[in-house]
Amino acid sequence: MTKQIRLNAFAMNTVGHLSPGLWRHPRDQATRYTDIHYWIELAQTLERGCIDGLFLADVLGVYDVYGGNADEALRSGAQVPLNDPLQLVPAMAAATRHLGFGVTASVSFEHPFPFARRMSTLDHLTQGRAGWNIVTSYLSSGARNLGQPEQLSHDQRYALAEEYLQVCYKLWETSWEEDAVRADRTSGVYTDPSKVHGIEHDGTYFKVPGFHLSAPSPQRTPVLYQAGASSRGRAFAAANAECVFVAAPSKTVLKKQVSDLRAAAVAAGRKGSDILILEQLTVIVAETDEAAQARLREYREYASASGSLSLMSGWTGIDFAAYSPDQILREVPSEAIQSVVEGFTRADPTRTWTVAEIAEYCCLGGDGPLLVGSPSTVADQLQAWVEETDVDGFNLSSVVVPETFVAVVDLLVPELQARGLFKREYAEGSLRNKLFGQGDRLRAPHPVAALRQERGR
Repeated sequence: MTKQIRLNAFAMNTVGHLSPGLWRHPRDQATRYTDIHYWIELAQTLERGCIDGLFLADVLGVYDVYGGNADEALRSGAQVPLNDPLQLVPAMAAATRHLGFGVTASVSFEHPFPFARRMSTLDHLTQGRAGWNIVTSYLSSGARNLGQPEQLSHDQRYALAEEYLQVCYKLWETSWEEDAVRADRTSGVYTDPSKVHGIEHDGTYFKVPGFHLSAPSPQRTPVLYQAGASSRGRAFAAANAECVFVAAPSKTVLKKQVSDLRAAAVAAGRKGSDILILEQLTVIVAETDEAAQARLREYREYASASGSLSLMSGWTGIDFAAYSPDQILREVPSEAIQSVVEGFTRADPTRTWTVAEIAEYCCLGGDGPLLVGSPSTVADQLQAWVEETDVDGFNLSSVVVPETFVAVVDLLVPELQARGLFKREYAEGSLRNKLFGQGDRLRAPHPVAALRQERGR
């Protein structure tokens, strides 16, 4: 096998990302999430291991489906309290040279004109290491707190997202010509006005006549991430995304998802290899298999089952507090619940899947697979996932922070490097160049290239 595995660290600017309750563990440092030094230390650890990027999740809302309120999310620290992820990045970028930064930002709650400037600023300050995870938001609480009585429908959210992206593309890619900034001290001309253009966008959701406020950043458009699981989300990703996150419960399911995504990219006029596909999973690695299993048992003692269910309720819209822990969900006459059960059955068809079993399955690292073992054991498993599914790499969740990531860097990465499966040093240049090796800017057949050509840029 010669395919190089890509590794991202998956985190959130909160005390409890995907492992509610683990903030109580004596070695966990997540309660330091408000301390910028905590994030700088994490970024430097990841860069020491040549990790491709730190992907920062975000939501604008709370998990208030479980029990009809946010009480359990608050008690267990399940993604609340929650701070803005973007503010962390400049400090981490100043303390590193190569690590990429993917920031989640929703198209549903911010106008694209100021957002485009924020991302250009971030790309400037990181020297071209910025990425944007494009989401449409799924928590109704976020919509309510921004004055929307209810969220747009699923299809409307993606229609808005498509136009939002077009506005951003026009601002980033066509507003300023490459040589617009002259900074000519002799003539006194900083920017040549003839080379800066209003985008004249007049759409269904947005009207933006003017020009982008920021001069072109190293990448112009940040690296584009997307994680939509629906058919509309997959089509959106196939047309626009450079990296796609998935959370398949098994290799069989993942193989089909990868194949479908690559086929959708081809149908959208791109190559299947234009998209890097990253599977979400959690790794618990220690010096030996026995030590890793002991660590797993130790971690489970601190996990919050109700906190895990509060996340699951938010993700699915099902109030799991309405059912007893030993309720077999297959026996509940609900289409929504049967859809959830079907997903878990694909992960493990031997289990009955009670409410308690779902809580246990998701309490460490969320609803992705959990790999436990020595460096050799886990490397074997990762290699098998890549070889059997054609996935490009993994988005690694944490259980105890920073212990999970330190173990990956100190134990797993050297094993992967020894097998020739993971890089020993970073490529130079922007995040896009590090990932794809084709320069800093989006290239054909990405639709941005056609837009540039259409506008004579």
